Order: sequence, then C-alpha cells, then structure tokens
Amino acid sequence: MRTRTDLDTADLEWLHALVSDWQLLADLSFADLVLWVPERGAVPGAQVPGWICLAQMRPTTGPTAYPEDLVGMVVRTGRRGLIDVAWRERRIVREGDPEWGSGIPVREESIPIRRGDKILGVIQRSTNLSSARTPSRLELTYLQSASDLAQMIAEGRFPDPGGEPNLLRSPRVGDGLLRLDKAGRVTYASPNAQSAFRRLGMAADLAGEPLGEVTQRLVDTGEPMEESLTRVLSGATAREAEIEAHGSVVQLRTIPLVVSGTRIGAVVLVRDVTELRWRDRELMTKDATIREIHHRVKNNLQTVAALLRLQARRLRVPEGRAALDEAVRRVGSIAIVHETLSHTPDELIDFDDIADRVITMAGEVSAPETQVVPKRTGAFGVLPAQIATPLAMVLTELLQNALQHGLPHRYGELEVRATREEIGPAHLEVVVSDDGVGLPPDFDLEDTTSLGLQIVRTLIVGELGGHLEFRARPGGGTEVVVNIPLTAPQRPADHG
Repeated sequence: MRTRTDLDTADLEWLHALVSDWQLLADLSFADLVLWVPERGAVPGAQVPGWICLAQMRPTTGPTAYPEDLVGMVVRTGRRGLIDVAWRERRIVREGDPEWGSGIPVREESIPIRRGDKILGVIQRSTNLSSARTPSRLELTYLQSASDLAQMIAEGRFPDPGGEPNLLRSPRVGDGLLRLDKAGRVTYASPNAQSAFRRLGMAADLAGEPLGEVTQRLVDTGEPMEESLTRVLSGATAREAEIEAHGSVVQLRTIPLVVSGTRIGAVVLVRDVTELRWRDRELMTKDATIREIHHRVKNNLQTVAALLRLQARRLRVPEGRAALDEAVRRVGSIAIVHETLSHTPDELIDFDDIADRVITMAGEVSAPETQVVPKRTGAFGVLPAQIATPLAMVLTELLQNALQHGLPHRYGELEVRATREEIGPAHLEVVVSDDGVGLPPDFDLEDTTSLGLQIVRTLIVGELGGHLEFRARPGGGTEVVVNIPLTAPQRPADHG
C-alpha cells in the first residue's frame, strides 16, 4: 500500500483496524469480503487508474465464492463495475444480476470505506448463491446486522474510531449472537447465546428482556452493577466484558449500531468461556507454584551458603577455608538465578541483571586490598533458564579464576564482554579478559587440576554444547572465550 497507493499512515491504521475485525461482517453476510484500494494517482469521485486487492476474508458461516487467493491482484478500471460506482458515488451499490464467471452464481455488492471525509477504498462483498434457500430468522437477523454494519463502514463509523482493542479471543458470530433494540431489549437471541445464558442461570427466554437487568439478576452480588458494564449491556458502548454466575463464565462483546447518526440498537456477541477460564486459572496457579518453588530453592541455597560460610570461619586449615569459600560462591550464583526466576512468569531471564550481580559478587568476595573492579560491556539479552543457570556458574568460576591467578597483585583490569548473534545459527559469545600475568607456559585445559576450570569445561562443552578457549590477550593478560548456541542441545534419550 505504501508503494502503490496515495494512502497515508492514518489511512493504513484505519484499514488495519477494519481488517482485524471484518470476519464479523463476513460471517454475518455469509459472504466473501475483498478489500480493493485505488492505485497511486486516483482522484476522489473520479476514475481511478486501477484497483489493488490488499486483503481477503472468507465466511465461516457459508460457502466461499472465491476459493482462489486474490490478494495482490491488480485490475483495471471497468473490470469491477460496482467498485467503480461505489468509489465515485460514495455509496453502497447492490445493483446487478448474479455473476457466473467461475461457474458459481455470485451476488456482488460494493461498500465504500470511509474515514472522515475520505474514501479509502471499497469492500467487495460476494455471496455464493449455489446453496440459496429460504432464510431462517437467525439468518435474517445476521443479514440485517450485516447490512447495518456495512452502512456504518460507508459512513465512517466502523471500526469504532475511539474503540478499545479487541481481546485476542473475542467471540465470533457462531459462538452466539444477541440483537438489541435502542432501549437495550433483546429482539433476537441465537440458540448458542440462549444456551450460554442458561448456564448462567437464566431459565426463561431472553427475547423481549432488557439485557442489563437480566444480567444484574444473574450475577446478583448485592452491589449495583458498575456503570461501564451497564452501558455495555444496554448496547450503548462498544466494549468487551465478562460475567460470571453459577460457576459459568460468559464473554460478551457489544457493537452499537449507529446508522445515519442514530443509534438503532446493538449486536452482542456471546461466548461461553467457562472451560477456557478454568484452564487459565489452572495455568496461573501452576505459574505461581513454580515461582514459589524457585523462591524456596533460592532461600534454601542461601541457607546452605550461610552454613558453609559459618563452617569456613571455624576451619583453621587455609585450604579447607578456601574450598568452602568457593562453594559459597557457586551456591550463591545458582541462588541468584532462582531469585530471578521467582519474579518472572516464564522460564526466560534477562541475563544482564544476573551477570551484573555475579560480577558484583565476585568483586565483593575478593580480598579487601584488591583494587580490581570488574565491569561488563555488551548485552547477554534474554536467555532460557536451562542456559542461564550453568552460564551463571561459568561466569562465577572464570571471574574468580582471573582474580586469583590472572591478577595475583590485586590490581588491574577485569572485563566481561558479551556479544549476541542472531543471524544464522544464533549463539552467544562471552569473553572474560584481564591484563594480568597471562597463562603459564605449560597450561593445558584438558589436564588442569583446577576444580573451577573442570566445572567450566563440563558445563560449557557437556551441558550447553558450546566451545571454550583460553588464549593470550593482546597487550598482555588472558582472554577466556565462551561460545554457546542459544538453543539448548537435546540430550540423548536414556534407553535404560
């Protein structure tokens, strides 16, 4: 649309809002909808160079008139006569006999799309007449509601300019439909809508009843219904709401019908969402349970770390005290991850915060005379928990190793640099570098006796399927390069 038409950003947003909601019109019409907009250079009220199909919608309530995809098609002026007339005369055009171009009798109508004083394009509404029969009252109600909505589109009243965004799972026409008059009384209730209200405790038929008063009785809590819900149920406000009674939950969506500046009533779509809400509540309960588990694990790990710290203070053997101090750091890094998981609704973690806390912890537990302040550059981004937990331990070990062995004089630079690559196989590269004494001449990662480096190698290579490299830093010092894929590797199945 941006490259082939003269429509602006505001026009695009209007068409987006229309297309996001026009399944409603297709289902009420039992018809296909095709959105045509004029090519660049069109003059309002005059002939256009040609028409471009931007979108297409098929009905779920009837057979399609166009099995083929029309999006992207360009037609010249005159090939769709009713569209040209609707554009020039700014009105709905319903004239013409059924067309038989594809062997199917199709009745064509054209609805101009208006935004303010501007006509943006035309909706071609095509009804497959091959299964035409005497319509029932439900079908007549659908068709009348579709006619009212089409008139609102032609007048620039639909989609609602000030309306709220629809919920992702809004009710559909087939879920249930109520037609209200301008006083808010139900003039027609589809069988599905009637059934939904019966589950709420409505024993009588809805027809002839004021929807607001009926709903007030069903959800009787002893308190007056909030004013916004009252306006929704009277058909005065375009909005979605949910009502609950007798263990059932029903979702309502109200579309006021305003034709020629006068509100003539409303269409209310109704959907029984009891099972969906029960599942949502179960998921929320499970999420809360998982977060509570992470919180308790964090607390337990912190308790273990505190006990180890107490034990270390009682030891007189320096090697034993150092070993317990290392265990405290390892337990603490895992606790940080679980603390973060206890505050997130899923298993995804912003690892930048984790890294900063691990780096701070490494600096705090080093010797008091140390003049090294570790820093981070780059961003880790969001990582899944199965990567975040081992990576936090790896970062702890590498920082501690650099402070103990790379910077024995307790001063210098220590940096953690993160680079995330999303193009191609997604991977994360982490470089821990210092400007210290460098690697010993006989250093061999495979034969190292350092428990910390053995843990790092096991986690990076074995757990995360990554690559680990120790190398000399340009200008002196050491760089440890960790490269891990951002998709956790699948472990081989245990066949016993």
